[in-house]
Amino acid sequence: MKKDKKTQLSWALYDFGNSAFATTMLAAILPIFYSSVAANNIDDGLATSYWGYANSIAVLIVAILAPILGAIADFSAAKKKFLRFFAFMGMVASVSLAFTGEGDYIFVAVLFIIGSIGFSGANIFYDAFLPEVADENDIDKVSSKGFALGYVGGGILLLINVVMILKPAMFGLDVIGAMKVSFAMVGIWWLIFSIPLLKNIHDEKREPVKRDKAYIAIGFSRIGHTFKEIRQFKQLLLFLFAFWLFNDGISTIIRMATIYGTEIGIGQNDLIVALLITQFVGIPSTFFFGWLAGKISPKRALLITLFVYLGIVIIGYFMNSALHFYILATIVGLVQGGAQALSRSIYGRMVPANKKGEFFGFYGISSKFSAVFGPFLFGFVGQLTGNSRYGILSLIFFFIAGIIILSFVNVQKGVEAAKNHTVD
Repeated sequence: MKKDKKTQLSWALYDFGNSAFATTMLAAILPIFYSSVAANNIDDGLATSYWGYANSIAVLIVAILAPILGAIADFSAAKKKFLRFFAFMGMVASVSLAFTGEGDYIFVAVLFIIGSIGFSGANIFYDAFLPEVADENDIDKVSSKGFALGYVGGGILLLINVVMILKPAMFGLDVIGAMKVSFAMVGIWWLIFSIPLLKNIHDEKREPVKRDKAYIAIGFSRIGHTFKEIRQFKQLLLFLFAFWLFNDGISTIIRMATIYGTEIGIGQNDLIVALLITQFVGIPSTFFFGWLAGKISPKRALLITLFVYLGIVIIGYFMNSALHFYILATIVGLVQGGAQALSRSIYGRMVPANKKGEFFGFYGISSKFSAVFGPFLFGFVGQLTGNSRYGILSLIFFFIAGIIILSFVNVQKGVEAAKNHTVD
């Protein structure tokens, strides 16, 4: 595959499109819709806990599927086909949410789970294309470009949705109707900006491989081999452990911040506008951390973002006003894209060239499993104590443990091991 600007832009534009799901569904509008509309007949604290459980179920399913999908994609050279399947699943679920309403908290949760599986499943194959569209010298910049364009795309659509929700009469809608239209727009937006990737990016050509088993059987057999294989790359495995921990905290903040804010009494307009600020603060910040990685090393730049996240958790615990939420949202915007982009590029550097799909399947399982426990713990602690503040405080463990393990990762040794395809 050509590693030119057109190919890289086509790859990055997918992030521009699918990030609408992350902003509208995961972070901003759907959690508020769930709490105030779909679950308006149950206690606010229970709605927060149920939303946490729905998030955990969604990512647990994807985590189980991830290594299978990665192995099958490698064997069949079908990353693009699987990406398209899961992306369309997410698009259809997004549009379907426009047809839900009051009291439909179970139906909304089910559609959210299906959409999340589509979103996350497609990202496994999207991430696996990164080392194919970018050289080692520009992989940090290309990865950061994808996240930055994701902020732009997700932010633009969220801005449109915010205007619709704040001024629904301008569009002949009420507030709830504006939210529903926003869900449909996510699926359409995602589809439009997937077209360049689906048109211009292709799986690497290889000789056809005869198979005497179904792909699912091949996938399971490859999992056992991959477990043995990935253990040989000690630095890569160590990084995965760190990533599994700190990404748990990051994912939980993304998924639970809005519904947590709703529970403690912050108005929905303030919540949505603050998260819109997060998007646009994140655009230059993501590029900044891509630049900073070239100056002080990707690992050190990543560690900076994680220390900032420790402060975010503390702010979240004491938050009791809209101003506090605005401050928190701004700080999150400063580091969220940088942390995610650097994590992906550091991992990509340490992946053997002939194991992209398979090992990125494990990257997928790390990022998905790491999003299981945080929302569940958040919901469980909140339900157990009757106060979600203790739920957000529990996230501090994930960042401290992740920082400690990451400090022991030797990225250069991991890169050399990947090049030599030998143990490090």
